[in-house]
Amino acid sequence: MTAPDLQKLSAWLDAAVAACPGSGHAAKYAAWSEGVLAGLAAGASDGQFCQALSAASRYAPKGALAPSPQLVADAEDLLAGWNPSRWTALEAARVRLIVERAKADPESLLSALEEAFRYADEGELCALYRSLQFLPGPERFAVRSAEGCRTNMKTVFEANGMDTPFPEAHFDDVAWHQLCMKSLFVEAPLWRVVGFDRRVDEELARMALDLADERRSAGRRVFPELWMCMGSAESGLEATKRKLAAIEKELSGDDELSRKGAILALGRLGQTERLEEIQADGGTYFGPIAGWALMGRHDQTAFASISPPEGAEPQTREHEEGRAQGALLFPGDTDSDPATDTPGNPS
Repeated sequence: MTAPDLQKLSAWLDAAVAACPGSGHAAKYAAWSEGVLAGLAAGASDGQFCQALSAASRYAPKGALAPSPQLVADAEDLLAGWNPSRWTALEAARVRLIVERAKADPESLLSALEEAFRYADEGELCALYRSLQFLPGPERFAVRSAEGCRTNMKTVFEANGMDTPFPEAHFDDVAWHQLCMKSLFVEAPLWRVVGFDRRVDEELARMALDLADERRSAGRRVFPELWMCMGSAESGLEATKRKLAAIEKELSGDDELSRKGAILALGRLGQTERLEEIQADGGTYFGPIAGWALMGRHDQTAFASISPPEGAEPQTREHEEGRAQGALLFPGDTDSDPATDTPGNPS
C-alpha cells in the first residue's frame, strides 16, 4: 500500500464536497473551512483540532457524498483499493481536516488522533477510521484500527474495515481473521473488505465452517457471504471434504441467498462437474449463477449479487469497466444466458 500524495488528496476532498448534492450552504461551509484549515496549517493544538472535527457537523453539507464516477476513478488512482462511494459529505469534510493536520505536523499526529478518538461520537469515529488509510506512517495506526473491529456500531465497523486497503496492508493474521469473522457475525458486506481474496486462508475457512455449524445447531441461517471463506482448492484432502460437505448441506437447505453463495463457493473450489449438474437442473434461479461460477465469476465482487439486500451494486471502477466491456456480473445488468457464455443475470 503506497500512501497517497496528501496535496492531491486534499484537492480531491475539496472537489468532492463542493460537488456533492447536499452542498446547499456552500458559501457558509467554504468560509468556515478556509479559516479552520488555515488554523490547522499554522499549528493548532490537539484540543482545537478536536473542536474543529466536532464543529464540522454544523457547517458541512448533509447527506451522501455521492462522488461522480470520475471522482471514484480518481480516488482509485490516488490510493488503490479506496472506494468513497458510500461516504457521507460530513465524513469527507472531517477527513479533509485530518489530512490538513497530518500535513502540518505528521510527527505529533498520533497523539492528536488518540485525543480525537477518546471523545468522538459515532459520526466522528467513522471519519477518523476512514482517514487512517491516507496518513503518513500508517503502521502506527494498525492497533487502533484493529481495536475498531471490536465496535458494536455497524457504521463504525464498516468505515474501519470496508472499502479501504488499510486492513489488508497492515493487519496481522489475528486482526485480519477478527475483521472477517466479525463481518459475518454482524452481517456486514464481507465482499467489500479490500484484498479478501488475496488473504483468504485455511484458518479463516476453518473458523467460518465452525460458525456455520454453530448457526445451524442454533436453528439460524448461514450468512451468504460466509461461503467466500472457502477460498481455493489448495487445501488438504480432509479440509476440502469438510468444505464440500458443508456446501452440500447448504444446497439442501431453503435459504436461497445462502444456497447461491454455496454455488459460488463450488466455483472457488474448482468443482466443475457439480456446477454443471446445478446448471442443468437448477432452473432459472440457481442454474444461471452456476453458469457464472463455471465462467470463473466467483471472486469476492461476485458475492455482491447475493449480499443482502440482494443485488447490491459494487460501485467500483473495476465493476464499471467490466460493465463497459460486457463482463456483467450482477442482477439488473442485462438479460442473457450463462449456459451459452453470453453475459447475463445470475439471479
